[in-house]
Amino acid sequence: MDARGVRAPTHSMARRLVGVNSRLVSSAYARKPLGGGLQISHTDKAARRIGILGGTFDPIHAGHLLIARYALRSLALERVLFIPAGMPWLKAGRDVAPARHRLAMARLAVVGVPEFEASAMEVERPGPTYTADTLAALRERFGEGAALWLILGMDAARDMSRWHEPERVLALCEAAAVPRGDAADDEAGVQRGIRVLRDAPRSAISSTEIRAKVAAGLPIDCDVPKPV
Repeated sequence: MDARGVRAPTHSMARRLVGVNSRLVSSAYARKPLGGGLQISHTDKAARRIGILGGTFDPIHAGHLLIARYALRSLALERVLFIPAGMPWLKAGRDVAPARHRLAMARLAVVGVPEFEASAMEVERPGPTYTADTLAALRERFGEGAALWLILGMDAARDMSRWHEPERVLALCEAAAVPRGDAADDEAGVQRGIRVLRDAPRSAISSTEIRAKVAAGLPIDCDVPKPV
């Protein structure tokens, strides 16, 4: 139980989240054509534009998909990779659901959306999870000519100075930050070089609140994507 009196999530809660169904992912996520007619050759590495949305995803929720959908169109991306952190070192000491459960939820969340892909690369890599290492591996995979876009929340954009090798992170990719919907986001403190997507749709959904609802036995149907 934390300082607010909310019971901490357990591994059994994580398994419950994997089985939850929701109505939130509608035709807006799964049926609309994407990319505004942009034609991208999958064989031309120089033309590839890849979005990277990483995080603990404990659990992945509808707000993550909303951000990814907007970034896909506004940044003219070919696809968005959802990459659950294997060992999120900035959250060391916290009770985090097992990586395999968080990866399973991410995979379920992207079912039916060919432009979205859940990657196990950080879950399978031993040791602490560092974004710089992930980006280096993606750069090798997609080639020097590919445009890699790291998609961030505003809190992560402000906190980047605490990351492992933040200069290397920004050297390996372009970065874009999405404001949240629960507060008037001040761009002060955002790392220089990060593009703020001011017109992005706002979502106040948070994984922390979802876990608190699960602990209290409350429904989360409107928070997590179908078919998670």
